[in-house]
Amino acid sequence: METLLLICILFAFAFLRVPIAISLGLASIISLWLVDFSINSVVQKMFSGVNSTTLMAIPGFVFAGLIMARGGIAKYLIDCIRSWIGHTKGGLSIVTVVTCMIFAAISGSSPATAAAIGAVMIPMMVNAGYEKKYAMGLVATAGTLGILIPPSIPLILYGSVSEQSTGKLFSAGIIPGLLLGGVLIIYAIIVAYRKGYGGLEKVPMAKRWRPTFKAIWGLLMPVFILGGIYTGVVTPTEASFVAVLYALVISVFVYREMDLNMFKKILIESINTTAMIFFIIAAALVFGMFLTTEQVPQSFATWVSESGFNKWMFLLIVSLLFFVLGMFLEPTAIILITLPIFLPILATLDINVFHFAIIMVVNMELGMITPPVGLNLFVVSGITKEKVEQVIRGVLPFFVLFVFVLILIIVFPEISLFLTE
Repeated sequence: METLLLICILFAFAFLRVPIAISLGLASIISLWLVDFSINSVVQKMFSGVNSTTLMAIPGFVFAGLIMARGGIAKYLIDCIRSWIGHTKGGLSIVTVVTCMIFAAISGSSPATAAAIGAVMIPMMVNAGYEKKYAMGLVATAGTLGILIPPSIPLILYGSVSEQSTGKLFSAGIIPGLLLGGVLIIYAIIVAYRKGYGGLEKVPMAKRWRPTFKAIWGLLMPVFILGGIYTGVVTPTEASFVAVLYALVISVFVYREMDLNMFKKILIESINTTAMIFFIIAAALVFGMFLTTEQVPQSFATWVSESGFNKWMFLLIVSLLFFVLGMFLEPTAIILITLPIFLPILATLDINVFHFAIIMVVNMELGMITPPVGLNLFVVSGITKEKVEQVIRGVLPFFVLFVFVLILIIVFPEISLFLTE
């Protein structure tokens, strides 16, 4: 009864457009109070839950991504890749996807990736004759790679909740991320030949080296970050703040495109974004207290086992659930709400926790481009000053590609697990 009440309260708050962190926290506290739970322990649980070394990687990668976007690193990455392949058939769309993949390997955020790359590439593609709807759809979709290609903020959260190695989770995301990026590039080339999308004027070989050397600092950044993590030199948390220091040094002393005023704006935006994420985490911990008190995960696991669901049926149902949740919630909330419920079932159905992590994240990528609350849709709409409906029309063909890749990842676990073994 109390669980049903909690769900009703959450839906009521969502209908009133109350922020998810407040909705989740208030609904959980009300429900805990009704089951005669000691409310005094709520604040302690919220504080102890966010006081985690693993979670400290989140503000680091958020800050590093914003510095990259505003300090010139993203801009010079685009110039470099454009000089090499911008003249090919569909070259600008390929540049967009490749740059999003590189940016994703540093920022860990989908909206940040879409905003940084879209602000430069969408006007450039439109000026080169690309349909604006297509350009917006491509950026919104390729931007979602920010939460799949490591370092990934959702994978950091998954590791914190499931108590799994963040490094192995990052490894699990590499091949699926490259696969999805490769599928987007192939589709972009096909569309370019079908619609006659050309490229820019070919840059002479002698003139390609200047933008390449200019961008080398940005190109080396993922090598330092991911190389440091996988070799064990630094933990993911330490790597996030190494990324911040590296990005600051390059933006201030090498590119000289960041002054004190810009730094202040980036710092404020970083604090706001991090505060939002941690507020959701704290509220979700209270929600988890209610689930534990009412033994919801155990009851759900019992129901699944008694219903006779096999592994594939469970993954199908869960994917549909994630898809629906992604239409209304952001990845942080989805992981923290659902993962404690599903974890006890994974061992029962012989589902690898790393494989399940990638299935979750790809579903969340779908959510980032699905109305009514797909974050990347609003990011691209804000950049282009176009209605969200226009961005949605541009995204539809890419949505089908995402579903195709998701099916491949579900059916072939080796895609996710190859680098974790």
